[in-house]
Amino acid sequence: MNLKPLRSFVGAALVLSSVAIAPGAHAAYTPKVLRVGFVPSENLQAILKKTRPVIDALHKELNPMQVVPFVATDYTGIIEAMRANKLDVAFFAPGAYVLAEKKANARVILKASRKGKAYFYSAIITHRDSGIHRLQDLKGKTFAYVDPASTSGGIYPKVMFMNAGLNPERDFMRVIYAGGHDAAVLAVLNKKVDAAATFANDTQGVDAAWTQFLTKPGEAAQIVPIAFSKPIPSDNIAVRRDLEPGLIAKIRKVFIGMTATPQGRQQLKDLYKIDAFVDATPADFEPVREAFGKVGINIK
Repeated sequence: MNLKPLRSFVGAALVLSSVAIAPGAHAAYTPKVLRVGFVPSENLQAILKKTRPVIDALHKELNPMQVVPFVATDYTGIIEAMRANKLDVAFFAPGAYVLAEKKANARVILKASRKGKAYFYSAIITHRDSGIHRLQDLKGKTFAYVDPASTSGGIYPKVMFMNAGLNPERDFMRVIYAGGHDAAVLAVLNKKVDAAATFANDTQGVDAAWTQFLTKPGEAAQIVPIAFSKPIPSDNIAVRRDLEPGLIAKIRKVFIGMTATPQGRQQLKDLYKIDAFVDATPADFEPVREAFGKVGINIK
């Protein structure tokens, strides 16, 4: 499937459908085109292709309203698009959400659940041949984060390093931001860096970024986790706060409905490995706000 025309259409639609902020701080807003943001957990074309079932389900419920996808190149792109009123609803990593809550007035409505758990972990991984066995061994090494706003791939790893007596700003020989969890894992597999941060859905390394993205025989076995974070509140769906309440209810209905059918569950698994959605409130993400404070990012 050639995604270039679709990507061009998405970009054009975002520009053409931009509208002024609805008058009045508390005025309900109903867009003519619903713009939906997706986070870049892997490369742009792969995610864009997997968004189609979600877009189709929303369009079916909201018809005749058009529904347009947008995949940013990084987490900041999703936040900035919502702040500029070019997104109405978006998938957010937890760290990106707490920033969007402050900077873009986002409001969380649902969070993802996987295998009955609405939380996950940050994992620090290395190649099995690296000779690295604990966090303190990383001093003077090369390291890959995912994105500065990534919770498991950026914020929580820095907290882990600080708790282990490492200075994440000075103690690495070189640091890169890979841009996606798949790229961070590949950087370790191909020995481009000594270690990296990514996500894991358990602390045994059974269901994690490296087992999901490395599908060739023997590849995942090359990756070894050396540390896991405390549980992190799950990724979520948030809307712009002034969106019309009836529209928010319909959006929520679509996502809950997708997890009620085998086809919908498979589509969400293909997109972000999501099994179900559960209700979410801003209070659920207080641990993430605390982690931001720990690394010196003030979001209050």
